[in-house]
Amino acid sequence: MKRIGILGGTFNPVHIGHLTIAQMVCQQVGLDRVVFIPSYLPPHKSGKNVISARDRYHMLRLAVKGNPKFRTNDFEIKKGGRSYSVETVKYLRKEYPRGTKFFFIIGSDLLPRLYTWKDIHELKKMVTFLSVSRPGFRRKKSKIRVRSITVPGLHTSSTFARQRLLAGKTVKYLVPENVLRYIQKKKLYRKRQLRKGSHVINGSNRYQVWNRRMAGGYFR
Repeated sequence: MKRIGILGGTFNPVHIGHLTIAQMVCQQVGLDRVVFIPSYLPPHKSGKNVISARDRYHMLRLAVKGNPKFRTNDFEIKKGGRSYSVETVKYLRKEYPRGTKFFFIIGSDLLPRLYTWKDIHELKKMVTFLSVSRPGFRRKKSKIRVRSITVPGLHTSSTFARQRLLAGKTVKYLVPENVLRYIQKKKLYRKRQLRKGSHVINGSNRYQVWNRRMAGGYFR
């Protein structure tokens, strides 16, 4: 029986915290694979300061390259529209052999409102929720049963990386080296680019939009 972890989010951009969490959870829970799924249009946030899905997905593919337990999947991007976890899990259940066990990795900040997710009672029957928190942080309560996982306290986030890039500062060692080269080559996360939000977010390319379902400092 395969054990598959699901890590969704905007990945705007993907950073070392995402990769560390996936690796630690993979080892602690004994997962065969972790699937990274970038969102198209999640239901919980606006698309402010989010670059195109095409670029986010490409950076994610670069980030997981070389790790045999990591995979990416662009189901939510290809599907378009709002990204709901229950729909993604139903899709994955069709892609993997019958009997595969799925583990849905979330940030601990999501716990108080996890019960509000679309079709949550159906979703919780299909996955085991893994709540990730940092050492020393009080675990939040949830109306939905979850398994708590503690990982090293990496104080980084996509928000922090974007802020540094917008300020013209380096994000070396915050994002994988090949991701950094891609950002530099494509001149991503620059004030002028993000100011033209309608060009990035409302363009005709079907791979454009944005937000994510993940919460907490690891995922933002």
